[in-house]
Amino acid sequence: MGFQSFLANLKGPATVATVHVPESASTENVIHEGNLDYTQEKGGNDSLPSYQEASGAPVERESPLGYEVSWFTVILLNVGQMVGTGVFSTPGSILKNLGSVGLSLLYWVLGLAIAISGLSVYLELASYFPNRSGAEVVYLEQGWPRPKYFLPTAFAAFKVLFSFSSSNAIVLSTYLYSTAGKTPTEWQSKGVAIAGYTVATAIVIISNKYSLWFANGISVVKLLTLVFISITGFVVMAGGISAVPDPGFNFRDSFSGTTSDAYGITNALVRINFAYAGWENCFNVVAEIKKPIRTVRWAGPASLAIIAVLYMFVNLAYFAALPKQEIQGANTIAASLFFAKVFGSGSAARSLNILILLSAFGNLVSVLIGQSRMIRECGRQGVLPFPRFWASTQPFGTPLGPYALKYVMTIIMILAPPFGDAFNFAVDLASYPSAVFSLLMAVGIYTIRRQRKRINVGPSEFRVWDIVVVFYIVVQLFLLVMPWLPPQGGIYAGNVTFFYATAILTGLGLLILCAVYYYVWIKVLPKRRGYAIRQELIVLETGETAHSLVNVPLEKIPEWDSVHDVTGKKYATSSGRSSGEDSMSVERTNAKSVKE
Repeated sequence: MGFQSFLANLKGPATVATVHVPESASTENVIHEGNLDYTQEKGGNDSLPSYQEASGAPVERESPLGYEVSWFTVILLNVGQMVGTGVFSTPGSILKNLGSVGLSLLYWVLGLAIAISGLSVYLELASYFPNRSGAEVVYLEQGWPRPKYFLPTAFAAFKVLFSFSSSNAIVLSTYLYSTAGKTPTEWQSKGVAIAGYTVATAIVIISNKYSLWFANGISVVKLLTLVFISITGFVVMAGGISAVPDPGFNFRDSFSGTTSDAYGITNALVRINFAYAGWENCFNVVAEIKKPIRTVRWAGPASLAIIAVLYMFVNLAYFAALPKQEIQGANTIAASLFFAKVFGSGSAARSLNILILLSAFGNLVSVLIGQSRMIRECGRQGVLPFPRFWASTQPFGTPLGPYALKYVMTIIMILAPPFGDAFNFAVDLASYPSAVFSLLMAVGIYTIRRQRKRINVGPSEFRVWDIVVVFYIVVQLFLLVMPWLPPQGGIYAGNVTFFYATAILTGLGLLILCAVYYYVWIKVLPKRRGYAIRQELIVLETGETAHSLVNVPLEKIPEWDSVHDVTGKKYATSSGRSSGEDSMSVERTNAKSVKE
């Protein structure tokens, strides 16, 4: 009924009542619209006030993670996540799936178009909630506020289950051994991947400020690496490398061998999205940016433009130096083959792989920074166990809980799958649920626009063209439908050695499990045990805030609601104490937190 009620609220005109709560009770202005309650919130990052549905995580008036993200860091955070291993590892699999050099190059242009549309969608959503970090966490929460806690619960479970960065750790290990000129055993490779991720996690835990500085420094190295490969490619195309006597051989009849296999075409699109993934990283730290929309509005596209140009130059360099067949068989080491071809197989070529190692390592750091904010925001919503643990930034001023979760999940994903399939399986496993949530987030733009109109809120700082939103939605639908088509060689001829749709079925099964968990937690248990779920605002000793979802016996509901506002905050009394201290008698044994 919750979802039906939400849809009903979207139909026809509505009467909007603005309730000004007395100063002694609360400082928020609450706008009631149907069964939704909106509060006006102001953050400390010099952004405009936002209007958010009250069931969302509370806005922190001062960011406990500080305001260390400048325009320069915005650009380099995006660069740091985009330039991880994608452009060094995916050209081979993209060419293998598409069959031709010409179509492969066009796909890199298509990837740019998709990234631009996604950046525009995120920018409008961020303009509605410029004082909340976490990006997709917030946009799903506010775009689909009913059924209450449903999408926050599902997405939080998704972020927990898929909070691994094993693919880049695996490539880091691969390039390290390639640099050393050795062939490792599977467990040696896994050991190096674990060691690399351990060091990256330690860096981000120790200091938020210095981890950003470190990420910026590595991102500059990444840009210089791409520039170096690009310049080398131009030298090759000019005939300056004797080892490549005919640099134009891949560009003649460049569309020869183009596939008609729908599976290959779709799989290549997944790989392109993976290569560009990271343009959204700055939105994960919006609450830490002063004047965020004004800053991201130009710094975000700037980062994407820089990378798109360099990506194209790097691919041209690969195709100029390496035969098509070698690139197709390169798997995750296309850049290593390029260095060996141009500089020989000696120590010089192996030394250049150190640049790729630094790039992969820097990506681990950038991803940790961005995704830790997403997991922290999930925890602050109250839909994960132990919200205090997720919200806390102690003892180092960094989100230790999210970092610990990502570390454990990454180690599991490095150790569990067969190493040869681990990279492809990890990318595919996260891609399908991501497309589901990206689709819902894009559609959520229209529900947010409608609701803001109904509560008479003015326009935000940025609005994306509808044609761009529709394009982004169509891409997500394509990524949801097409992967079900089997490859031409049969159900075992995919990019892994087992059943081609294993990753899709696993991801879909986990989403269904999230829905079942929500239904049992929110519907079945409260009905059987005679309680209702209410949110309570909790404030940690060091100022961090979060929601905790508590079980309140049905007979205590009127009393609970009389002393808490719509955000879960207790009303203040004239004595300065909360009214809950004066009159609320719900014992903790009767109102136990379902999340702590």
